[in-house]
Amino acid sequence: MGSHLSIDEVALSQGELYTIVTNKKFKGKKGSLVAIIAGTKAEQVIEHISKINYKKRSSVKEITLDMANSMKLISRRCFPKAIQVTDRFHVQKLALEALQEIRIKHRWEAMDFENQLILQARRGNRAYSAEVLPNGDSVKQLLAR
Repeated sequence: MGSHLSIDEVALSQGELYTIVTNKKFKGKKGSLVAIIAGTKAEQVIEHISKINYKKRSSVKEITLDMANSMKLISRRCFPKAIQVTDRFHVQKLALEALQEIRIKHRWEAMDFENQLILQARRGNRAYSAEVLPNGDSVKQLLAR
């Protein structure tokens, strides 16, 4: 079975959902598949994985999974001695979403600030020109990307 496993759900043809357990040592090649279980409901998956010898399941040291509560429950019940590690894809996705949220917040602030400067310039009968950064963009343009 292996000491380092991965568990995830996958949708195959016609929306059929499966839970797949793999041995990370084989990196997706021959010998990596531990189990494929139809469905993703925790109790259903636990029932099937529990059929694997307890001693083998207890030898698992680490299991990589997404942040779904059902996967955490499956891992805790079926692989009691394994530490749970959140997979890199989901960590990166969360970090990118947080960064996007911050970028958008700062872009709105930059737009509001620039609008205030434009109004001040109009009141003073002056032409407004945005500050240009060393890369050739205004702050607003930089934050748009």
